[in-house]
Amino acid sequence: MRELIHEDPRISAVAERQMRAWSLAQEVAGSTSSACRVDRPHGQFGDFISLSREAGAGGGEIGEAVARRLGWEVLDKGLLDCVAQGARLPRAMLDQVDETQSNWAYDVVGPWLDRRIVPHEKYMVHAARAVLAAARRGNVVIVGRGCHFLVPPGQGLAVRVIASEKYRVRRVMEKFQLSESQARQYIATLDRGRKEFVARFFHRDVTDPHWYDLVINTEFLGLEAAADLVVTAWRQFEARRAAQVSSRSSLETIKPR
Repeated sequence: MRELIHEDPRISAVAERQMRAWSLAQEVAGSTSSACRVDRPHGQFGDFISLSREAGAGGGEIGEAVARRLGWEVLDKGLLDCVAQGARLPRAMLDQVDETQSNWAYDVVGPWLDRRIVPHEKYMVHAARAVLAAARRGNVVIVGRGCHFLVPPGQGLAVRVIASEKYRVRRVMEKFQLSESQARQYIATLDRGRKEFVARFFHRDVTDPHWYDLVINTEFLGLEAAADLVVTAWRQFEARRAAQVSSRSSLETIKPR
């Protein structure tokens, strides 16, 4: 029996695919760790805001509102379109792996049974490339996907949007016409998937407030005021960054030759 398993090319293919997946996951985690260690010049990146959110807290709407106020692009579900087009992957399959909990059977056996299936690791590598390209291009609000863990600290404004479960359940019930139990399940599933997604690929706790420059409770402020606060914080971020650049330039000018 052992010999049959060892020689079965299908089993070998599954094992090889799993090793490639592990390697891709390490590639993402490794690039993140390197980014945290290296002090890269700001010139490598444009202006961007990364926005993390609890399910139902209104993070997507805030991202769109902030982008409108600044005249920027917003990259949320549109990221999937970029990945699908750039990597030539089936767009319909990307929703299954976008900020969702990983599933060994889906990621390893799935592509063996259906070539259209995209494993989490393959999606994440292409998504990471698309996020970094957007950050370097600049003038963009990037929503979710652990995007601020892909760039060195201080390169953009990192925002986290939260609200109480009661508030979020009510919003989801109204938005999607769900019962209270359905809304709670929807929120729990999304939050669990997003937390596991970030932990797996970035080895970070997405709920830890210390990773963010600004944490906003939309139950307290409302979505419009929250968007205004993000824009105000961005203006302050810009001013502080300009002052730091000016200070470094002055030091270079007076440095003995």
